[in-house]
Amino acid sequence: MKFRPLHDRVVVRRIEAEAKSAGGIIIPDTAKEKPQEGEVVAVGPGARDEAGKLVPLDLKAGDRILFGKWSGTEVKVDGEELLIMKESDVMGVLETKAAARKAA
Repeated sequence: MKFRPLHDRVVVRRIEAEAKSAGGIIIPDTAKEKPQEGEVVAVGPGARDEAGKLVPLDLKAGDRILFGKWSGTEVKVDGEELLIMKESDVMGVLETKAAARKAA
């Protein structure tokens, strides 16, 4: 099944945090916080402005993003846990070093 979000919403898959701390201590599941980093799976067509014109989203599928701790609504699609949130809930896009060099 494919899921297509509407308006200015995005579908995000959480990227799991490391199970070890920087010092090598293994963090149990009960002490882990939910990660605030994810990968965009799908994006909606965009929002409409006051004139009714479609304003496309800045995000695209495959982007790695940071979002707020309590952002989005958790859903399960085909057994996979995903988040659906508005584009305005996304704090920023994480760029890899290779992508940053291309843009410069």
